Amino acid sequence: MDRKTRISWALYDWANSAFATTVMAGFFPVFFKEYWASDLSATDSTFWLGLGNSVASVLMVLFAPLIGALADQGGSKKRLLLLFAFVGALMTSSLFLVSAGMWQVALAFYALGIIGFSGSIVPYDALLVDVAEERNLDKVSALGYAFGYLGGGLLFAVNVLMVLKPGLFGLADAGQAVRISFLMVGLWWAAFSIPLILFVHERNPRPASRHILRSAMREIVENLREVRRFRMVALFLLSYWLYIDGVDTIVRMAVDYGLAIGLESSGLLTALLITQFVGFPAALLFGHIGARHGPKKGIMIALVAYILIVLWAWRMQSMWEFYALAVAIGLVQGGIQSLSRSLYARLIPPDRAGMFFGVYNMLGKFAAVIGPLLVGGVTVLSGDSRMGILSILILFVAGFMVLQRVDPHAKGELK
Repeated sequence: MDRKTRISWALYDWANSAFATTVMAGFFPVFFKEYWASDLSATDSTFWLGLGNSVASVLMVLFAPLIGALADQGGSKKRLLLLFAFVGALMTSSLFLVSAGMWQVALAFYALGIIGFSGSIVPYDALLVDVAEERNLDKVSALGYAFGYLGGGLLFAVNVLMVLKPGLFGLADAGQAVRISFLMVGLWWAAFSIPLILFVHERNPRPASRHILRSAMREIVENLREVRRFRMVALFLLSYWLYIDGVDTIVRMAVDYGLAIGLESSGLLTALLITQFVGFPAALLFGHIGARHGPKKGIMIALVAYILIVLWAWRMQSMWEFYALAVAIGLVQGGIQSLSRSLYARLIPPDRAGMFFGVYNMLGKFAAVIGPLLVGGVTVLSGDSRMGILSILILFVAGFMVLQRVDPHAKGELK
């Protein structure tokens, strides 16, 4: 629980955030629409991109509780994290090999990359209770997200420069630069996972059962029943399921939305870069807000901001507005994510953090099924991308209303 341990844990956010920024939020939506799926219409490519995100999320909905339950068996959190990180890094690197027009292959590799990314988050989140005392949960959780914004932003900055100025790097064109960027993300992800593997250790791991899989399955059933008995845990999970849907959908669909309303791809990537570097100090600031005023208050501030952001995006017309929204999102995105994690860690039993965070991530990924499909479906049915983005508003308002009923001090309160 020393400084080196906390930094080594936070560096995994630095490692995998390159996938979230360069791949999920940045280059993949653009490259998919303009290179791999250039023969498809704008609305069709939006639909297939949304479907790819949703299929990967469905698989994580099904398996996140199992991953969490397995992580609790015999101190397996790091081993499972390493397995999923390897899959994610490998699939991301493999995008380098996909040729123009092969959008089905690109989408498959991308979906597997999301599974690796999302699957590794379950044991990573569960390790929070092993590296921080309760009084430091908000700050340590925020440190991870801050590292993620900075590390992901630094690599993304290099990748954007490669795309805008390929000649400076001896590259033929922007397309080659994007493909090499995917390879760089995979290597970055793998390299910066090493400190966590070396220096982070579980406290008092539970002994492994002789029949690990059977024991994990039985534990899932028992603990899911128990989650329902914890009133505040259940209420928070409902709220989280609603609002994190909106957060993740904005991350995954913002660039596609910008392209659909006629904004230039280079400007959209620059806006994402702005979000990353604004997000670094903002995440740390929200960690202090959570420590001083409580994580619930910080989350509610962020939700009000997101409601205003969606309303502005609905009427947005110009590139400068996208830049302004990028700043606004950067100010609250890391905060809502980090404080959600630390508030949940306060509500759950620490000796079963893996399973409970499996449920937490299951709901997060189930939300990511609904959000992209909601945006894509409304866009197709209405023929208007603006109506698609406006539909996200429902999720933030509903999440805010449920969160009001959560008492962060009622740990262990039963229904």
